[in-house]
Amino acid sequence: MQKNSNRMNRIDEELKKEITNIISYELKDPHLTGMISITKVSTTPDLRFAKVYVSMINAKSNKGNLAILKRCSGFIRSKVAQKVNLRTTPELIFIFDESLEYGSRIDSIIETITKELKESSEKEKKDENEDEENN
Repeated sequence: MQKNSNRMNRIDEELKKEITNIISYELKDPHLTGMISITKVSTTPDLRFAKVYVSMINAKSNKGNLAILKRCSGFIRSKVAQKVNLRTTPELIFIFDESLEYGSRIDSIIETITKELKESSEKEKKDENEDEENN
């Protein structure tokens, strides 16, 4: 069982690397905007399907980019078949990965809370100093 999961991990990583290269260097669609990165590939054990998780930075339209990738999945799959030696090349299913946006939202919330706590503690110190001067 462990041997099989190691094999699947290697396949997922190899697919991730090749799909990234194909999107970056071989996909020539002028409507594809921003930086597109593959965050994860999850292949089914029978190698029929591969979920490709995609994140986008500075994209004009995430939905538009995702639609283009879905439309070009046959081309990307054929290029993967040429480069990766698998008995069957999985059908690629592109999914938008929101984890980066989610993480940055959490970071900004934590930053806001930290800033508010710092401001309130500075105000308390100022109030204490004023109280001591008045006594």
